[in-house]
Amino acid sequence: MARAISDAAEKGEHLLVQAGTGTGKSLAYLVPSLLVEGPVVVSTATLALQSQLVDHDLPRLADAVEPLLGRRPTFAVLKGRHHYVCLARLEGTSAEEPDDGLFDIGETKPTKWLGEAGRLGKQIDRLRDWAMETETGDRDELDPGVDDSAWRLVSMPARECVGAQRCPYGAECFAEASRARAREADIVVTNHSLLAVDMLTGRQIIPPHELLVVDEAHELADRVSSASQAELTPELLERAARRCRPYVDDEVADRLMEAGDVLTVALAEMPAGRVVGALPDVLAEALTLLDAGGRKTIETIGEVRADDADPVRKQQARTMVADLTKIAQRMIANAEHDVAWIERDDRGRRAVVIAPLSVAGTLSTNLFSERTVVATSATLALGGQFDSVARSLGLPATVGQPDPTGKGAAATPAEEAREAVVRADEARDTAGLAWSSLDVGSPFDYARQGILYVAAHLPKPQTSGLSEAAANEMVELVQALGGRALGLFSSRKAAERAAEVLRARTPGITILLQGEESLPILVRKFRQDRNSCLLGVMSLWQGVDVPGDACQLVIIDRLPFPRPDEPLSAARSDAVQAAGGSGFAAVSVPIAAVRLAQGVGRLIRSRGDKGVVAVLDSRLEHATSYGPFLRKSLPPFWYTTKPEVVRGALHRLAAS
Repeated sequence: MARAISDAAEKGEHLLVQAGTGTGKSLAYLVPSLLVEGPVVVSTATLALQSQLVDHDLPRLADAVEPLLGRRPTFAVLKGRHHYVCLARLEGTSAEEPDDGLFDIGETKPTKWLGEAGRLGKQIDRLRDWAMETETGDRDELDPGVDDSAWRLVSMPARECVGAQRCPYGAECFAEASRARAREADIVVTNHSLLAVDMLTGRQIIPPHELLVVDEAHELADRVSSASQAELTPELLERAARRCRPYVDDEVADRLMEAGDVLTVALAEMPAGRVVGALPDVLAEALTLLDAGGRKTIETIGEVRADDADPVRKQQARTMVADLTKIAQRMIANAEHDVAWIERDDRGRRAVVIAPLSVAGTLSTNLFSERTVVATSATLALGGQFDSVARSLGLPATVGQPDPTGKGAAATPAEEAREAVVRADEARDTAGLAWSSLDVGSPFDYARQGILYVAAHLPKPQTSGLSEAAANEMVELVQALGGRALGLFSSRKAAERAAEVLRARTPGITILLQGEESLPILVRKFRQDRNSCLLGVMSLWQGVDVPGDACQLVIIDRLPFPRPDEPLSAARSDAVQAAGGSGFAAVSVPIAAVRLAQGVGRLIRSRGDKGVVAVLDSRLEHATSYGPFLRKSLPPFWYTTKPEVVRGALHRLAAS
């Protein structure tokens, strides 16, 4: 892998590398990065990997190569502005009366507000003391931490920043200092979210570089989609109106309030889900009012100047209204390449959301220009090929890639639908985007270390919960091992039902359920107690690393296809269908393949690990159209559909 990356950097050819758990892929890309002139940028999807690189891998590497290079390589972490305390915002924040819209402050302050304000006030006072001592201002270095509500009061989103030249604290700005350190470093570690914002704003944030390494690359398209997503809520409009009142007359501010009132009516009348076709009249009215009111407000506020009484707050107000106005204009345009939907959460919060149908065009244009990109992950080769991930990243598909199994497989529906996907994607020019791929395999002997068991005798899942037959199968597996099971479920309803059944039928085994305690605490208890099971939903499919005999059984209740009512995946499927392809094969199957591979990857984390992955969804065996594709996306475990064989293996593990 290190040689391939070195060659790619020298030739200027993009590279996709699949590297399984335990490969040591971080060192494999960090070592050749030190031979590239200028800074190399490494982007990760998770804080855990970012911390591993900065706290563990890079210091060790720097120690090792210093005698060879004749100098110690340098590295820096680059995060978004909101990760750093803002001295200007801290100076202007009142511990008694926070004005970020968290509270509606009237002449009489309710008891609840006083309690919240007191708690926030204490945290802000501690943040002031910390800001005088910290060298970086990075929130991750604050221990103990503070609530999100407190941090929002002392941090500055990039879009609201007036810039170092106009800010009275520009010379002392922690975010600017982090950028300065990044410009001088050999290796800059950042995250996918900031990388996405950098691409969408003209590459002005991350220092110029010739090599970009994207680790956990299977996450990048979703992060870019999230960065391109926008939403409107009545609360946002009301907050914008409050922020603007010091700079406009009441009539202008009331226009924004009126738009918020109409949006409240629209969201109350419209059901949750996609907005297909023309916008409903009441929603169109709210957006039109916001567009007109927003433009008038921006015009009235005028430009922000350094000699303004409070340029920071004025910039915040102006930027917030400008952002909301642009979102309204985007929603009014109702372009074919955007998807809009109404969203409601369990707390009654309602919003209208818009996101791009595809980000492949954005990535093709902005990710690969003027630099070489190395994308790596443990799950890039879906169905044994890199085409699905390549296309999601904006690269052209290749033809005739070798079959890693050597058996020669018939074309899957996903492969047959690729041309339809091209037509459904944003128009883009992929000419000149040459790329190669490499699967470096794994140091693990999966066929000896693990079993992939598919409960082929179970009926096909029909509901979102856990069927009685699947529950019985799960209980038998857990009883055979005596715990040590990680349950990955497709819905909270299924996870809660599994916990209920196991607690009733497996006395003596501790059942840990996601949501009942914080995730780090649950994972720690799971590691320490061999007679325990940890059950949860999608966030556990990627974020849990429990090597050793604490986790020897991974149970997956059903294949993780996206829900039919997920607006973006449904819209993308419809686009493929309209272009003559199979939306299910082109969209749902690759999503399920990535999720399934990530979930299955929780089992074998070191060379000494042994265990069973049990999939309680018979479709993985019986669905001839996509079952083989999904199985080829998984590590090469020993495969069986016989329950008695698996129970015997689990009994032997329990006795060992």
